[in-house]
Amino acid sequence: MSRYGMRSALVVFAASLMLGLAGCGTGTGERAASGAGVGAATGAAAGAATGGSPVTGAAIGAGAGAATGAATDEDDIDLSN
Repeated sequence: MSRYGMRSALVVFAASLMLGLAGCGTGTGERAASGAGVGAATGAAAGAATGGSPVTGAAIGAGAGAATGAATDEDDIDLSN
């Protein structure tokens, strides 16, 4: 797989993971916090894997994860089913 193909696959995987795990928590703040944590970890890994800065990737991922978590409603994603 080419470098850009792997990067695209990693971005799609990271976005799917953030969306799925951002629904954790019952309140908006909890979902935003869990989304920020997952996003930061995923962003750092993506930054390191693609030759970029893990710190920059973590910052971008945390912002995207927090926004995704805050935007979801507890009824949007129910992991208990």
